[in-house]
Amino acid sequence: MKRVHNFSAGPATLPLSVLEKAKKELVNYRDKGASIMEMSHRSPEYTEVNEQAAQRLKRITGADDDWDVLFLQGGASSQFMMIPHNFISADKTADYIDTGSWSSKAIKEANLFGNVNIPFSSKESNYSKVPGDGELNHSDNPVYTYFTSNNTIFGTQFQKEPGTNGSLLVCDASSDFLSRPIDLDKYGLIFAGAQKNLGPAGVTVVMIRKSFLEKQVQSPIPTILNYNTHITKLFNTPPVFAVYMVNYVLEWVEEKGGLPYFEKFNTEKADLLYNEIDKDGFYRGTAELTSRSKMNVTFRLPSEDLEKTFLAEAANNDLVALKGHRSVGGIRASIYNACEMESVKALVDFMQDFRKNNG
Repeated sequence: MKRVHNFSAGPATLPLSVLEKAKKELVNYRDKGASIMEMSHRSPEYTEVNEQAAQRLKRITGADDDWDVLFLQGGASSQFMMIPHNFISADKTADYIDTGSWSSKAIKEANLFGNVNIPFSSKESNYSKVPGDGELNHSDNPVYTYFTSNNTIFGTQFQKEPGTNGSLLVCDASSDFLSRPIDLDKYGLIFAGAQKNLGPAGVTVVMIRKSFLEKQVQSPIPTILNYNTHITKLFNTPPVFAVYMVNYVLEWVEEKGGLPYFEKFNTEKADLLYNEIDKDGFYRGTAELTSRSKMNVTFRLPSEDLEKTFLAEAANNDLVALKGHRSVGGIRASIYNACEMESVKALVDFMQDFRKNNG
């Protein structure tokens, strides 16, 4: 079986062992005579999957009983609307740190529901950096401080949690969730689209602190958009197969050694790739050094024509999905948890040959 070196930003590569496990169970789940996709979402089989996934995620992140885990639909983008709808209003302010396309979309939605303060924006520098704490101008009493931990398009990442002026953090962790340990004490809510580090597209994982819900607004919230609805019971049919896959990816994360293992592994992959980019001026990283992402490595070549040649020749060498986001161009190698070191080494070897032939 041929498997390419897949650097897709999302939907992204999945652990081969998880895919093989799902393949074996696809038609006949645990000798039940039916696929998990054909079973009721209220069946004992799916109930076990849902509960296993939630408990595994809590173990991996170190979450205590103050945390609930939800598997929702609508993509991570639905959280851009759902979060402010639940927590801010005309007399309440939230701080939104603007470091890329996804945070700017979240700001647009939040402005529909309440007051938004932007303590920092790197828009003028084409989102090439994330702020240090000294660059944040917080509001006086924010309900929460919102940030996007990793910026898939621009290749930047917070190296640690930002300051909050006493509020809890709300984080869009879609593209670096479970890639490293986090300080849960600083968070009120974390969400992530599964299709980067967690599983296939179709489910958004939300971790929410029960005590943070005490800040919920009193104004009416549509039933399906109210977090309490989903905490109380399984309200509507979940994306069964996506959650099933997430459960097995979480099992794989635990078997590998959890977040400390992936922090070390992802650092090694990123260092190998950035060292090649920084050797000379042929390849040029687009993010500032202190803001570089370990998940999405973005760089340019001397010309756009050379970039097109690079992408074509890379694909001929089974190095796929390296084209930068359509809004910025260039090259982007997404090296999430399931991206093997072998793939990064193959890319670096190709980059060396390409420089030798075209530099």
